[in-house]
Amino acid sequence: MAFWNRRKSIDAMHQASDGPRLKATLSWPHLLALGVGAIVGTGILTLIGVGAGLAGPAVMISFALAGLVCACAALAYAELSTMMPQAGSAYAYSYAVLGELVAWIVGWSLILEYSLVVSAVAVGWSGYAVGFLTGLGIDLPTALTAGPHVAGGMVNLPAVAIIGLVTGLLLLGTRESATLNAILVVIKVAALIAFVAIALPAFDAANFTPFMPNGFGAPALPFGELITGQPAVQTGVMAAAAIIFFAFYGFDAISTAAEETKKPERDLAIGIVGSMLICTVLYLVVAAAAIGARPVASFADSPEPLALILREMGQGTAAQWIAASAVIALPTVLLAFLFGQSRIFLGMARDGLLPTSLAKISSRGVPAVVTVFTAIVVAALAGVMRLDELASLANAGTLAAFAAVGVCLIVLRLRDPNRVRKFRAPLWWLVGAITIVGCVVFFFSLRPSTQMWFVVWNAVGLVIYFLWSARNARLAKNPDQAA
Repeated sequence: MAFWNRRKSIDAMHQASDGPRLKATLSWPHLLALGVGAIVGTGILTLIGVGAGLAGPAVMISFALAGLVCACAALAYAELSTMMPQAGSAYAYSYAVLGELVAWIVGWSLILEYSLVVSAVAVGWSGYAVGFLTGLGIDLPTALTAGPHVAGGMVNLPAVAIIGLVTGLLLLGTRESATLNAILVVIKVAALIAFVAIALPAFDAANFTPFMPNGFGAPALPFGELITGQPAVQTGVMAAAAIIFFAFYGFDAISTAAEETKKPERDLAIGIVGSMLICTVLYLVVAAAAIGARPVASFADSPEPLALILREMGQGTAAQWIAASAVIALPTVLLAFLFGQSRIFLGMARDGLLPTSLAKISSRGVPAVVTVFTAIVVAALAGVMRLDELASLANAGTLAAFAAVGVCLIVLRLRDPNRVRKFRAPLWWLVGAITIVGCVVFFFSLRPSTQMWFVVWNAVGLVIYFLWSARNARLAKNPDQAA
Protein backbone atom coordinates (compact mmCIF):
# COMPACT_ATOMS: atom_id res chain seq x y z
CA MET A 1 0.00 0.00 0.00
CA ALA A 2 3.06 2.31 -0.04
CA PHE A 3 2.08 3.54 -3.51
CA TRP A 4 -1.02 5.36 -2.30
CA ASN A 5 1.03 8.28 -0.94
CA ARG A 6 3.40 8.86 -3.85
CA ARG A 7 3.32 12.47 -4.95
CA LYS A 8 4.19 14.36 -8.13
CA SER A 9 6.93 16.94 -7.95
CA ILE A 10 5.67 20.53 -8.13
CA ASP A 11 8.93 21.56 -9.77
CA ALA A 12 8.36 18.95 -12.49
CA MET A 13 5.03 20.59 -13.34
CA HIS A 14 6.90 23.64 -14.62
CA GLN A 15 8.94 21.54 -17.03
CA ALA A 16 7.82 20.54 -20.52
CA SER A 17 6.03 17.18 -20.50
CA ASP A 18 6.75 14.38 -22.92
CA GLY A 19 4.73 14.39 -26.12
CA PRO A 20 2.53 17.10 -27.66
CA ARG A 21 1.46 19.98 -25.44
CA LEU A 22 -1.62 22.15 -25.56
CA LYS A 23 -1.11 25.52 -27.27
CA ALA A 24 -0.79 28.57 -25.01
CA THR A 25 -3.26 30.95 -26.72
CA LEU A 26 -5.35 32.40 -23.85
CA SER A 27 -4.96 35.67 -21.93
CA TRP A 28 -6.83 37.04 -18.90
CA PRO A 29 -9.84 38.44 -20.83
CA HIS A 30 -10.40 34.96 -22.30
CA LEU A 31 -10.17 33.41 -18.83
CA LEU A 32 -12.48 36.01 -17.27
CA ALA A 33 -15.04 35.34 -20.01
CA LEU A 34 -14.57 31.58 -19.55
CA GLY A 35 -15.25 31.92 -15.82
CA VAL A 36 -18.28 34.21 -16.15
CA GLY A 37 -19.56 32.04 -19.00
CA ALA A 38 -19.29 28.93 -16.83
CA ILE A 39 -20.75 30.47 -13.66
CA VAL A 40 -23.65 32.48 -15.08
CA GLY A 41 -25.92 29.87 -16.56
CA THR A 42 -28.47 27.30 -15.47
CA GLY A 43 -27.91 28.25 -11.83
CA ILE A 44 -29.44 31.72 -12.08
CA LEU A 45 -31.58 31.17 -15.17
CA THR A 46 -33.20 27.94 -13.98
CA LEU A 47 -32.19 26.81 -10.47
CA ILE A 48 -33.29 30.08 -8.86
CA GLY A 49 -36.79 28.58 -9.04
CA VAL A 50 -35.69 25.30 -7.43
CA GLY A 51 -33.86 27.16 -4.65
CA ALA A 52 -36.76 29.52 -3.99
CA GLY A 53 -39.10 26.55 -3.70
CA LEU A 54 -36.89 25.12 -0.93
CA ALA A 55 -36.08 28.28 1.02
CA GLY A 56 -38.68 30.87 -0.01
CA PRO A 57 -37.41 34.48 -0.16
CA ALA A 58 -34.58 33.40 2.15
CA VAL A 59 -33.00 31.96 -0.98
CA MET A 60 -31.10 35.27 -0.85
CA ILE A 61 -29.26 33.91 2.19
CA SER A 62 -28.68 30.65 0.33
CA PHE A 63 -27.02 32.58 -2.50
CA ALA A 64 -24.83 34.46 -0.01
CA LEU A 65 -23.74 31.29 1.84
CA ALA A 66 -22.96 29.40 -1.36
CA GLY A 67 -21.12 32.47 -2.66
CA LEU A 68 -19.01 32.74 0.51
CA VAL A 69 -17.82 29.14 0.32
CA CYS A 70 -17.15 29.42 -3.40
CA ALA A 71 -15.28 32.71 -2.94
CA CYS A 72 -12.94 31.04 -0.43
CA ALA A 73 -12.50 28.07 -2.76
CA ALA A 74 -11.74 30.51 -5.59
CA LEU A 75 -8.96 32.14 -3.56
CA ALA A 76 -7.47 28.71 -2.84
CA TYR A 77 -7.69 27.78 -6.52
CA ALA A 78 -6.03 31.07 -7.51
CA GLU A 79 -3.02 30.43 -5.27
CA LEU A 80 -2.56 26.78 -6.25
CA SER A 81 -3.17 27.25 -9.98
CA THR A 82 -0.45 29.91 -10.25
CA MET A 83 1.95 27.58 -8.43
CA MET A 84 1.09 24.52 -10.54
CA PRO A 85 0.12 25.74 -14.04
CA GLN A 86 -0.81 22.36 -15.47
CA ALA A 87 -3.98 20.86 -16.96
CA GLY A 88 -5.80 18.92 -14.26
CA SER A 89 -7.10 21.48 -11.76
CA ALA A 90 -7.84 20.09 -8.25
CA TYR A 91 -6.72 16.64 -9.38
CA ALA A 92 -3.23 17.93 -10.19
CA TYR A 93 -2.94 19.88 -6.92
CA SER A 94 -4.02 16.84 -4.89
CA TYR A 95 -1.48 14.63 -6.69
CA ALA A 96 1.34 17.00 -5.74
CA VAL A 97 0.22 17.71 -2.17
CA LEU A 98 -1.91 14.84 -0.82
CA GLY A 99 -0.77 11.81 -2.81
CA GLU A 100 -1.95 9.56 -5.60
CA LEU A 101 -4.92 7.87 -3.91
CA VAL A 102 -6.52 11.15 -2.85
CA ALA A 103 -5.76 12.58 -6.31
CA TRP A 104 -7.58 9.65 -7.91
CA ILE A 105 -10.65 10.21 -5.72
CA VAL A 106 -10.62 13.93 -6.54
CA GLY A 107 -10.13 13.27 -10.25
CA TRP A 108 -12.87 10.66 -10.28
CA SER A 109 -15.18 13.12 -8.47
CA LEU A 110 -14.31 15.83 -11.00
CA ILE A 111 -15.30 13.48 -13.81
CA LEU A 112 -18.67 13.13 -12.07
CA GLU A 113 -18.96 16.90 -11.57
CA TYR A 114 -18.10 18.01 -15.08
CA SER A 115 -20.07 15.30 -16.83
CA LEU A 116 -23.24 15.99 -14.86
CA VAL A 117 -22.86 19.77 -15.06
CA VAL A 118 -22.80 19.60 -18.84
CA SER A 119 -25.81 17.28 -18.82
CA ALA A 120 -27.74 19.49 -16.36
CA VAL A 121 -27.04 22.68 -18.29
CA ALA A 122 -28.09 21.00 -21.53
CA VAL A 123 -31.40 20.03 -19.90
CA GLY A 124 -31.83 23.60 -18.59
CA TRP A 125 -31.06 24.99 -22.06
CA SER A 126 -33.63 22.64 -23.54
CA GLY A 127 -36.32 24.07 -21.22
CA TYR A 128 -35.64 27.59 -22.46
CA ALA A 129 -35.31 26.48 -26.09
CA VAL A 130 -38.66 24.66 -26.02
CA GLY A 131 -40.31 27.68 -24.33
CA PHE A 132 -38.79 30.01 -26.92
CA LEU A 133 -40.04 27.87 -29.81
CA THR A 134 -43.50 27.65 -28.23
CA GLY A 135 -43.58 31.44 -28.15
CA LEU A 136 -42.93 31.38 -31.88
CA GLY A 137 -45.83 28.96 -32.38
CA ILE A 138 -43.64 25.87 -32.79
CA ASP A 139 -44.71 23.04 -30.47
CA LEU A 140 -42.34 20.08 -30.26
CA PRO A 141 -43.72 16.70 -29.11
CA THR A 142 -43.08 15.79 -25.47
CA ALA A 143 -41.53 12.51 -26.58
CA LEU A 144 -38.61 14.46 -28.09
CA THR A 145 -38.21 17.18 -25.44
CA ALA A 146 -38.22 15.23 -22.15
CA GLY A 147 -36.74 12.09 -20.68
CA PRO A 148 -38.68 8.99 -19.52
CA HIS A 149 -39.37 10.60 -16.10
CA VAL A 150 -42.00 12.80 -17.78
CA ALA A 151 -45.27 11.24 -18.92
CA GLY A 152 -44.99 10.70 -22.65
CA GLY A 153 -41.29 11.60 -22.71
CA MET A 154 -38.63 9.48 -24.39
CA VAL A 155 -35.49 11.53 -24.99
CA ASN A 156 -34.55 15.18 -24.56
CA LEU A 157 -33.38 15.69 -28.13
CA PRO A 158 -32.64 19.46 -27.87
CA ALA A 159 -30.27 18.75 -24.96
CA VAL A 160 -28.43 16.11 -26.97
CA ALA A 161 -28.23 18.39 -30.01
CA ILE A 162 -26.69 21.35 -28.19
CA ILE A 163 -23.97 19.14 -26.68
CA GLY A 164 -23.08 17.97 -30.17
CA LEU A 165 -22.91 21.55 -31.45
CA VAL A 166 -20.65 22.78 -28.63
CA THR A 167 -18.37 19.76 -29.03
CA GLY A 168 -17.88 20.63 -32.68
CA LEU A 169 -16.93 24.17 -31.68
CA LEU A 170 -14.35 22.92 -29.17
CA LEU A 171 -12.75 20.70 -31.79
CA LEU A 172 -12.08 23.78 -33.94
CA GLY A 173 -9.50 25.06 -31.47
CA THR A 174 -9.15 26.64 -28.03
CA ARG A 175 -8.70 30.28 -29.07
CA GLU A 176 -11.53 30.14 -31.60
CA SER A 177 -14.00 28.70 -29.09
CA ALA A 178 -12.82 31.13 -26.36
CA THR A 179 -13.41 34.15 -28.61
CA LEU A 180 -16.96 33.10 -29.46
CA ASN A 181 -17.52 32.33 -25.78
CA ALA A 182 -16.60 35.92 -24.86
CA ILE A 183 -19.17 37.31 -27.32
CA LEU A 184 -21.93 35.06 -25.97
CA VAL A 185 -21.06 35.98 -22.37
CA VAL A 186 -21.67 39.65 -23.14
CA ILE A 187 -25.13 38.74 -24.52
CA LYS A 188 -25.96 36.69 -21.43
CA VAL A 189 -24.90 39.33 -18.90
CA ALA A 190 -26.74 42.04 -20.85
CA ALA A 191 -29.93 39.94 -20.71
CA LEU A 192 -29.70 39.62 -16.92
CA ILE A 193 -29.13 43.37 -16.54
CA ALA A 194 -32.20 43.97 -18.74
CA PHE A 195 -34.26 41.61 -16.56
CA VAL A 196 -33.31 43.58 -13.44
CA ALA A 197 -34.15 46.89 -15.13
CA ILE A 198 -37.61 45.62 -16.12
CA ALA A 199 -38.42 43.77 -12.88
CA LEU A 200 -37.28 46.37 -10.32
CA PRO A 201 -40.14 48.86 -10.97
CA ALA A 202 -42.56 46.07 -9.96
CA PHE A 203 -40.68 45.40 -6.70
CA ASP A 204 -43.03 44.56 -3.83
CA ALA A 205 -41.51 44.05 -0.38
CA ALA A 206 -44.55 41.96 0.60
CA ASN A 207 -43.17 39.15 -1.57
CA PHE A 208 -40.38 38.71 0.99
CA THR A 209 -42.89 37.76 3.72
CA PRO A 210 -42.70 35.17 5.19
CA PHE A 211 -38.98 35.44 4.60
CA MET A 212 -37.93 31.98 5.79
CA PRO A 213 -41.03 29.74 5.55
CA ASN A 214 -39.08 26.47 5.76
CA GLY A 215 -36.52 27.58 8.34
CA PHE A 216 -32.77 27.41 8.12
CA GLY A 217 -32.70 23.66 7.81
CA ALA A 218 -29.98 21.34 8.98
CA PRO A 219 -27.68 18.76 7.45
CA ALA A 220 -29.42 15.48 6.82
CA LEU A 221 -28.61 12.35 8.77
CA PRO A 222 -25.74 10.93 6.70
CA PHE A 223 -27.20 8.36 4.31
CA GLY A 224 -30.44 8.71 6.29
CA GLU A 225 -32.62 6.97 3.72
CA LEU A 226 -30.57 3.80 4.15
CA ILE A 227 -30.64 3.98 7.94
CA THR A 228 -34.29 4.88 8.49
CA GLY A 229 -35.82 3.36 5.38
CA GLN A 230 -37.83 6.57 4.93
CA PRO A 231 -37.31 9.10 2.14
CA ALA A 232 -35.91 12.38 3.44
CA VAL A 233 -37.29 15.68 2.19
CA GLN A 234 -34.70 18.43 2.52
CA THR A 235 -35.99 22.01 2.66
CA GLY A 236 -34.82 25.29 4.11
CA VAL A 237 -31.95 27.70 3.51
CA MET A 238 -29.19 25.07 3.76
CA ALA A 239 -30.91 22.66 1.38
CA ALA A 240 -31.32 25.50 -1.13
CA ALA A 241 -27.71 26.60 -0.65
CA ALA A 242 -26.50 23.07 -1.34
CA ILE A 243 -28.37 23.09 -4.65
CA ILE A 244 -27.62 26.73 -5.52
CA PHE A 245 -23.95 25.96 -4.96
CA PHE A 246 -24.29 24.64 -8.52
CA ALA A 247 -24.93 28.23 -9.64
CA PHE A 248 -21.56 29.50 -8.44
CA TYR A 249 -18.96 27.02 -9.45
CA GLY A 250 -17.43 27.16 -12.85
CA PHE A 251 -14.39 29.22 -11.94
CA ASP A 252 -12.57 25.91 -11.40
CA ALA A 253 -12.84 25.35 -15.16
CA ILE A 254 -10.42 28.28 -15.51
CA SER A 255 -7.74 26.36 -13.61
CA THR A 256 -7.96 23.52 -16.14
CA ALA A 257 -6.81 26.00 -18.81
CA ALA A 258 -3.49 26.66 -17.04
CA GLU A 259 -1.39 24.97 -19.71
CA GLU A 260 -3.10 26.99 -22.45
CA THR A 261 -2.60 30.36 -20.72
CA LYS A 262 0.13 32.71 -21.95
CA LYS A 263 0.95 34.14 -18.49
CA PRO A 264 -0.57 31.71 -15.97
CA GLU A 265 1.24 33.28 -13.01
CA ARG A 266 -0.84 36.45 -13.51
CA ASP A 267 -3.86 35.65 -15.66
CA LEU A 268 -5.23 32.65 -13.73
CA ALA A 269 -5.74 34.65 -10.54
CA ILE A 270 -7.42 37.50 -12.46
CA GLY A 271 -9.77 35.09 -14.20
CA ILE A 272 -10.71 33.05 -11.11
CA VAL A 273 -11.16 35.84 -8.55
CA GLY A 274 -12.55 38.36 -11.04
CA SER A 275 -15.25 36.04 -12.38
CA MET A 276 -16.40 35.17 -8.85
CA LEU A 277 -16.72 38.82 -7.84
CA ILE A 278 -18.69 39.75 -10.96
CA CYS A 279 -21.05 36.79 -10.68
CA THR A 280 -21.74 37.08 -6.95
CA VAL A 281 -22.94 40.68 -7.31
CA LEU A 282 -24.98 39.82 -10.41
CA TYR A 283 -26.65 36.83 -8.73
CA LEU A 284 -27.76 38.68 -5.62
CA VAL A 285 -29.22 41.56 -7.64
CA VAL A 286 -31.08 39.24 -10.05
CA ALA A 287 -32.46 37.08 -7.20
CA ALA A 288 -33.70 40.16 -5.30
CA ALA A 289 -35.37 41.56 -8.42
CA ALA A 290 -37.04 38.22 -9.22
CA ILE A 291 -38.49 37.70 -5.73
CA GLY A 292 -39.53 41.32 -5.45
CA ALA A 293 -41.38 41.18 -8.76
CA ARG A 294 -43.45 38.03 -8.15
CA PRO A 295 -44.32 35.70 -5.23
CA VAL A 296 -41.94 32.78 -4.97
CA ALA A 297 -44.70 30.19 -5.45
CA SER A 298 -45.49 31.56 -8.90
CA PHE A 299 -42.13 30.61 -10.41
CA ALA A 300 -40.64 27.96 -8.10
CA ASP A 301 -41.50 25.03 -10.38
CA SER A 302 -40.80 26.68 -13.72
CA PRO A 303 -37.96 25.46 -15.99
CA GLU A 304 -37.59 29.10 -17.17
CA PRO A 305 -38.39 31.21 -14.06
CA LEU A 306 -37.05 34.57 -15.24
CA ALA A 307 -38.96 34.48 -18.52
CA LEU A 308 -42.09 33.35 -16.64
CA ILE A 309 -41.83 36.30 -14.24
CA LEU A 310 -41.69 38.74 -17.14
CA ARG A 311 -44.68 37.10 -18.86
CA GLU A 312 -46.74 37.35 -15.65
CA MET A 313 -45.81 41.04 -15.50
CA GLY A 314 -47.27 41.49 -18.97
CA GLN A 315 -43.82 41.83 -20.55
CA GLY A 316 -44.26 39.12 -23.17
CA THR A 317 -41.77 40.58 -25.63
CA ALA A 318 -39.10 40.99 -22.94
CA ALA A 319 -39.74 37.41 -21.78
CA GLN A 320 -39.18 36.20 -25.30
CA TRP A 321 -35.89 38.10 -25.47
CA ILE A 322 -34.77 36.62 -22.12
CA ALA A 323 -35.59 33.15 -23.40
CA ALA A 324 -33.77 33.91 -26.66
CA SER A 325 -30.66 35.11 -24.81
CA ALA A 326 -30.68 31.94 -22.71
CA VAL A 327 -30.98 29.82 -25.82
CA ILE A 328 -28.07 31.71 -27.40
CA ALA A 329 -25.80 32.11 -24.40
CA LEU A 330 -26.32 29.10 -22.08
CA PRO A 331 -24.04 27.03 -24.35
CA THR A 332 -21.13 29.07 -22.90
CA VAL A 333 -21.51 26.95 -19.75
CA LEU A 334 -21.44 23.77 -21.82
CA LEU A 335 -18.33 25.01 -23.60
CA ALA A 336 -16.51 25.84 -20.34
CA PHE A 337 -17.28 22.53 -18.65
CA LEU A 338 -16.73 20.33 -21.70
CA PHE A 339 -13.42 22.17 -22.03
CA GLY A 340 -12.58 21.50 -18.37
CA GLN A 341 -13.68 17.87 -18.45
CA SER A 342 -11.43 17.06 -21.39
CA ARG A 343 -8.45 18.66 -19.59
CA ILE A 344 -9.13 16.61 -16.44
CA PHE A 345 -9.16 13.45 -18.56
CA LEU A 346 -5.98 14.63 -20.28
CA GLY A 347 -4.14 15.17 -17.01
CA MET A 348 -5.12 11.75 -15.63
CA ALA A 349 -4.22 10.05 -18.92
CA ARG A 350 -0.79 11.72 -18.99
CA ASP A 351 -0.19 10.41 -15.47
CA GLY A 352 -1.16 6.90 -16.54
CA LEU A 353 -4.19 6.67 -14.26
CA LEU A 354 -6.38 6.47 -17.37
CA PRO A 355 -5.40 4.94 -20.73
CA THR A 356 -2.65 7.05 -22.31
CA SER A 357 -4.46 6.87 -25.67
CA LEU A 358 -6.84 9.50 -24.28
CA ALA A 359 -3.95 12.01 -24.12
CA LYS A 360 -3.66 12.42 -27.89
CA ILE A 361 -3.57 16.03 -29.10
CA SER A 362 -5.03 16.90 -32.52
CA SER A 363 -3.34 19.04 -35.16
CA ARG A 364 -5.42 21.99 -33.90
CA GLY A 365 -3.90 21.61 -30.43
CA VAL A 366 -6.94 20.15 -28.65
CA PRO A 367 -7.47 16.74 -26.94
CA ALA A 368 -9.93 15.53 -29.58
CA VAL A 369 -10.35 11.92 -28.37
CA VAL A 370 -11.39 12.78 -24.82
CA THR A 371 -13.55 15.69 -26.01
CA VAL A 372 -15.62 13.41 -28.25
CA PHE A 373 -15.74 10.64 -25.62
CA THR A 374 -16.96 13.10 -22.97
CA ALA A 375 -19.61 14.49 -25.31
CA ILE A 376 -21.07 11.03 -25.95
CA VAL A 377 -21.35 10.26 -22.22
CA VAL A 378 -22.92 13.58 -21.19
CA ALA A 379 -25.33 13.58 -24.15
CA ALA A 380 -26.64 10.19 -23.06
CA LEU A 381 -27.20 11.49 -19.50
CA ALA A 382 -28.86 14.70 -20.67
CA GLY A 383 -31.24 12.77 -22.87
CA VAL A 384 -32.90 10.85 -20.04
CA MET A 385 -32.27 12.47 -16.61
CA ARG A 386 -34.02 15.26 -14.65
CA LEU A 387 -32.39 18.65 -14.01
CA ASP A 388 -32.60 18.57 -10.21
CA GLU A 389 -31.13 15.04 -10.05
CA LEU A 390 -28.23 16.03 -12.28
CA ALA A 391 -27.48 19.26 -10.39
CA SER A 392 -27.59 17.58 -6.98
CA LEU A 393 -25.19 14.76 -7.90
CA ALA A 394 -22.87 17.16 -9.75
CA ASN A 395 -22.67 19.23 -6.57
CA ALA A 396 -21.43 16.22 -4.60
CA GLY A 397 -18.46 15.80 -6.93
CA THR A 398 -17.66 19.50 -6.81
CA LEU A 399 -17.84 19.66 -3.01
CA ALA A 400 -15.29 16.83 -2.76
CA ALA A 401 -12.92 18.63 -5.14
CA PHE A 402 -13.29 22.01 -3.42
CA ALA A 403 -12.70 20.48 0.02
CA ALA A 404 -9.52 18.85 -1.31
CA VAL A 405 -8.31 22.20 -2.66
CA GLY A 406 -8.89 23.78 0.76
CA VAL A 407 -6.83 21.00 2.38
CA CYS A 408 -4.09 21.41 -0.25
CA LEU A 409 -3.87 25.15 0.46
CA ILE A 410 -3.36 24.61 4.19
CA VAL A 411 -1.00 21.62 3.88
CA LEU A 412 1.24 23.31 1.32
CA ARG A 413 1.43 26.53 3.37
CA LEU A 414 2.59 24.47 6.36
CA ARG A 415 4.82 22.02 4.47
CA ASP A 416 6.47 24.44 2.05
CA PRO A 417 5.97 28.02 3.34
CA ASN A 418 8.92 29.47 1.40
CA ARG A 419 7.85 28.33 -2.07
CA VAL A 420 7.28 31.18 -4.50
CA ARG A 421 3.60 32.12 -4.74
CA LYS A 422 2.61 34.52 -7.52
CA PHE A 423 -0.79 34.94 -5.85
CA ARG A 424 -1.22 34.55 -2.11
CA ALA A 425 -4.66 33.91 -0.64
CA PRO A 426 -5.29 36.35 2.24
CA LEU A 427 -5.87 34.79 5.67
CA TRP A 428 -5.04 31.41 4.13
CA TRP A 429 -5.90 29.44 7.27
CA LEU A 430 -9.40 30.98 7.40
CA VAL A 431 -9.94 30.66 3.64
CA GLY A 432 -8.97 26.99 3.77
CA ALA A 433 -11.10 26.29 6.85
CA ILE A 434 -14.24 27.95 5.42
CA THR A 435 -13.79 26.02 2.18
CA ILE A 436 -13.45 22.66 3.93
CA VAL A 437 -16.18 23.14 6.57
CA GLY A 438 -18.59 24.74 4.10
CA CYS A 439 -18.18 21.88 1.63
CA VAL A 440 -18.74 19.24 4.33
CA VAL A 441 -21.90 21.00 5.60
CA PHE A 442 -23.25 21.43 2.06
CA PHE A 443 -22.56 17.78 1.27
CA PHE A 444 -24.69 16.61 4.19
CA SER A 445 -27.38 19.11 3.18
CA LEU A 446 -27.79 17.27 -0.12
CA ARG A 447 -30.37 14.55 -0.49
CA PRO A 448 -29.32 11.37 1.31
CA SER A 449 -29.83 9.48 -1.96
CA THR A 450 -27.32 11.83 -3.59
CA GLN A 451 -24.82 11.10 -0.82
CA MET A 452 -25.35 7.39 -1.38
CA TRP A 453 -24.83 7.57 -5.16
CA PHE A 454 -21.70 9.65 -4.66
CA VAL A 455 -20.25 6.93 -2.42
CA VAL A 456 -21.25 4.27 -4.95
CA TRP A 457 -19.55 6.24 -7.74
CA ASN A 458 -16.31 6.51 -5.77
CA ALA A 459 -16.46 2.84 -4.71
CA VAL A 460 -16.52 1.91 -8.40
CA GLY A 461 -13.64 4.32 -8.96
CA LEU A 462 -11.53 2.75 -6.21
CA VAL A 463 -12.03 -0.71 -7.72
CA ILE A 464 -10.71 0.62 -11.04
CA TYR A 465 -7.79 2.32 -9.29
CA PHE A 466 -6.64 -0.74 -7.34
CA LEU A 467 -7.14 -3.17 -10.23
CA TRP A 468 -5.59 -1.08 -13.03
CA SER A 469 -4.58 2.52 -12.42
CA ALA A 470 -2.22 2.01 -9.45
CA ARG A 471 -0.07 -0.41 -11.51
CA ASN A 472 -0.12 1.64 -14.69
CA ALA A 473 0.53 5.04 -13.14
CA ARG A 474 3.51 6.91 -14.55
CA LEU A 475 5.03 7.24 -11.08
CA ALA A 476 4.77 3.45 -10.64
CA LYS A 477 6.96 2.99 -13.71
CA ASN A 478 9.21 5.99 -13.06
CA PRO A 479 9.42 6.43 -9.26
CA ASP A 480 12.34 8.87 -9.64
CA GLN A 481 9.82 11.48 -10.86
CA ALA A 482 7.99 11.47 -7.53
CA ALA A 483 8.38 14.28 -5.02
